[in-house]
Parts: sequence; C-alpha cells; structure tokens
Amino acid sequence: MTLLELVAIPLAIAVAVMAVLLLRRRRAAELDPAAHRILFPFVGSAVSQRALDATLRLARAEDAVLVPAYLAPVPLDLPLTAAIPGAALAAMPVFEAIEQRAATQGIAVDTRIERGRTVRHALRQAIAQERFDRIVVAVATPQTDGLAPEDVAWLLERGACEILVLRPRRDLVAASREPADERPADRVFRRSRRPGPPRGHAAARAGGAAAVPPR
Repeated sequence: MTLLELVAIPLAIAVAVMAVLLLRRRRAAELDPAAHRILFPFVGSAVSQRALDATLRLARAEDAVLVPAYLAPVPLDLPLTAAIPGAALAAMPVFEAIEQRAATQGIAVDTRIERGRTVRHALRQAIAQERFDRIVVAVATPQTDGLAPEDVAWLLERGACEILVLRPRRDLVAASREPADERPADRVFRRSRRPGPPRGHAAARAGGAAAVPPR
C-alpha cells in the first residue's frame, strides 16, 4: 500500500462519517423545537444499557427528544473545529444502536458530537449552547464506560436542569472488548459475565440512581 493510499483511506472514511452526521443534523432540524429535550452524554465505545433504558423510558413518558451526545476531547495542538475522525468512528456504532432502540419505541433522536479540550469542557459546551429539560448520565465503573465521578460532581453543581445520575453495579462492557462477529447493537450493549450473587439477590445487584431537582 502506497503512502497516498495510507492517507487517502482514513480521510475518505472520516468524510463519509461526517456526511452521515450532517445528514442526521438536517433531520434533527425538522424536530419540534418546543418538545422536551433529554441530554444523554457519553464517552468511550459503549454505553450503559440500564442508563439508556432509563433515559428511553423518560423520553417516552414525556414525549421528549433524546439527545445522545458523544463527548470528544480535542488535543491542544489542534483547533476545536479540527476534524476528529477517531471520535466520529467511535461514536457511530453507539449512535446506531441508540437510534435502533429508540425507533422501536417511537422516540425522536438528535445525535451530536460535542467537542472540548477535556470531557468536562465538552460537557460544558453542550449545556451552554442549548436548553435541556433533563440530563441523564452514567457514572464510569470498572466494567462500563461513563463519566468520571469528578465530572458528574461538576455537572451537579453547574447544571441548571433536572439531572439523573445512574451508577450500574453489574452492567455492560465496552464494544471493543467483545467478539467481532456480533451485531453492532450486541457489541455496544452486552452484559458482563463477571460472577455475581444468586438470582434471589437481584435487588441487591440493581444499580443506584439519584434525581437532582432543578436549581
């Protein structure tokens, strides 16, 4: 493979991914601007299934638009507007899986990639640029991707809307750790196989959640 091909192939993939994201943004522009909007920020290559299911239940009950936002740190040596194909490639399978689950319940979805120098900066950008009626976040665990506890604490202090924080105890592992022959949705949402207590202790295995009223 020539040097030109090594450069051209990743660039072509990045352009294709960005084209898909732009098409989704055009579709999102057709959504009702008066509808409730629920922000679901995430990082990494997988999301917490329990956190997403809770968010979908809220969106369905409130007839709200679900806004999954991939928080993408941009290196300091690049401008914030620089192309970040790696982030786009990581976010796309998760966006696809979320949209598939939302479609089965008739929930409108408005996906986006939020940029920042850090995850917290990207989250700040997200909540500063748009109004949200509720934010649902999953805290990172040894088995799942999610926001760091210090970033969640910052959000609880600065967020102006209602915030729901979920910390799953036994949930899902990242898509990159799973077999490549599974469907995308199975790789993004997959249960941990770590040994756990007997089935009779299901209540003890459930993740905790805390709702924070509007400031």
